[in-house]
Amino acid sequence: MQLKWLEWAKQIQAISQNGLAYSKDIYDIERFEQLRDLSIEIMREYTDLDSEQIRSLFANETGYATPKVDVRGVVFRNNQILLVRERLDGAWALPGGWADVGLSPKEVVVKEIREESGFEVEAVRLLGVIDKKFHPHPPSPFHVYKFFILCDIIGGEAQEGMETLQVEFFDEAFLPQLSTERNTEQQVRRLFEYLRNPELDVFCD
Repeated sequence: MQLKWLEWAKQIQAISQNGLAYSKDIYDIERFEQLRDLSIEIMREYTDLDSEQIRSLFANETGYATPKVDVRGVVFRNNQILLVRERLDGAWALPGGWADVGLSPKEVVVKEIREESGFEVEAVRLLGVIDKKFHPHPPSPFHVYKFFILCDIIGGEAQEGMETLQVEFFDEAFLPQLSTERNTEQQVRRLFEYLRNPELDVFCD
């Protein structure tokens, strides 16, 4: 579902990053640097970012290239799902964010829910793992896996955080405008299926 130019740019960037991580030959290193520059040029041609912004955000990582991990918390109360309103775009999302080095997925989701919504939760089970490229999210320079983890509230109260404006629970029939960078309507509706049928297997792309 992602744009071909974006797919090519990310693949070229990953090849160059992996090559620069392991190559010893100076001529190979030069070729991989050229590939990295080519990926930056592709991104610059099709976006509003300049080369330095792209190099900083997209082509500045080192080591073997791997997907980024986005962890999202799924919390139900009274047949409604917990969403937070994002400061960045004013739309609504499942609480969550990038996985942190040193924390397990469950630890990440507990931390993110506390910081973004004010609720203390216990992580219960993994509901699904998706590859962002197969879903109608806006174009992204990163290859992203999204984890959806079911959680139960054990304390706290609704409270906005540094990255959130509001905290609310929503019926499936009355979902607000969603932050499609973070989650799609189809994904949120799929999560409601686990409210109706908790025995469903984990979904995975």
